[in-house]
Amino acid sequence: MINTALCIKCKGKLLCGLKKCPVLEKYSSLKKTTSLIQGKEFEGSSPPSVFISWKNYPNVSIAPLAPPTIDSKNSFLDMPEQWFGMPLDEIVSMRQQLIQSNKRIAVKDAANPNYELIGLQEIAMASKPVDMEIELQNRPIPKLSFHESIAPIGPIANLEKYSLASNPIIPKKIDYLVSDTDAKSADSIIELYNSDFPVSTIYKLLSAGTLGVKKNRKFVPTRWSITATDDTVGRALIEKIKEFSITDSFKLFHSNYLDNDFWVLLSPNSWAFENLECWLPGGVWTTNAQKFHIIQDHEFYNGRKKYASNVEGAYYAARLGVLEYLEKKKLQASSIVFREIGSGYTQPVGVWQIRENVRAAFDSKPLTFYSLPLVLEFLKKKLGVPIKFYLKESKLLDMLMHQKKLSDFA
Repeated sequence: MINTALCIKCKGKLLCGLKKCPVLEKYSSLKKTTSLIQGKEFEGSSPPSVFISWKNYPNVSIAPLAPPTIDSKNSFLDMPEQWFGMPLDEIVSMRQQLIQSNKRIAVKDAANPNYELIGLQEIAMASKPVDMEIELQNRPIPKLSFHESIAPIGPIANLEKYSLASNPIIPKKIDYLVSDTDAKSADSIIELYNSDFPVSTIYKLLSAGTLGVKKNRKFVPTRWSITATDDTVGRALIEKIKEFSITDSFKLFHSNYLDNDFWVLLSPNSWAFENLECWLPGGVWTTNAQKFHIIQDHEFYNGRKKYASNVEGAYYAARLGVLEYLEKKKLQASSIVFREIGSGYTQPVGVWQIRENVRAAFDSKPLTFYSLPLVLEFLKKKLGVPIKFYLKESKLLDMLMHQKKLSDFA
């Protein structure tokens, strides 16, 4: 039996050495899915969305995601900013409609795409669903694909050829950044975010190899592009909030969705961030566990130098939600996110739910405290795991308990 702690750290990346993740394979086979097409050809409207795999990098697969239906409302199928509040089974059922029609590519092909790849890039650039005619090499395998970072995806087949049956409608800002400039990808990401494009739109553009210095453009695996977008926007917001006044009290916010319980604490200190993630028995990665497992990543005032390899993409998604609130309120604070994942979270649906859970927490009215002991006393009654275990793992709580300035540990 694979160690639970390794499963929590791995989350499907095959650190165990197996060829397939037994956890994700189990959920894929448990969900009854059937192909919605009779042969090897179908017509559908891409949400718009293009999926880039991470396996066998730098030779990966690219797949337009499209259900076998022509519908102007298909954008909703890949717009996670609009899903908050949907039950888990409805999300899975909705996403199983999306057929992956895969084609093998080299990531460097984005710098000099052929006609076929240009069409797939235009799908990612579009603001509305793009009608397609798709011919597959084989009947789709009726199986769901689950990823920790990405929403579930439906049946998979190899792509023979496709054609666009409608002209992609591309926003002027996106067309300008893709076609008329040679800006670095980070600069384009920030410009798009500041122009109110949702995170999901931005990471699709990055993944499709449409951003960055043209001669250096590459297709980016979707799971990497999501984290890269959250991190890039987050780092830009951090530089802003460091100029703001420090909040004058402890503020505690709460959200619960998909049996993910979030308590977000802002404390009156200079910028720092920590994500404490507690997996309770019975969840996705703790099905057979007998006890809870806590993992954490953090940063002090000067930020991280290495990837948050414990909490991974969830760290950057949660941090972005915190930073958006601080930027909106023109405040600076250190923040701790307590996330407890219960047995009701039986299938991973992506880090979007973490970003949206934190955003939802800040939509609620905060509880205000004027000392850390009062905050901890309150959390004792609310958290599913005794607070002493968080105190043992947390770096920021340790600093706060000793009344030191977090900037001293940058």
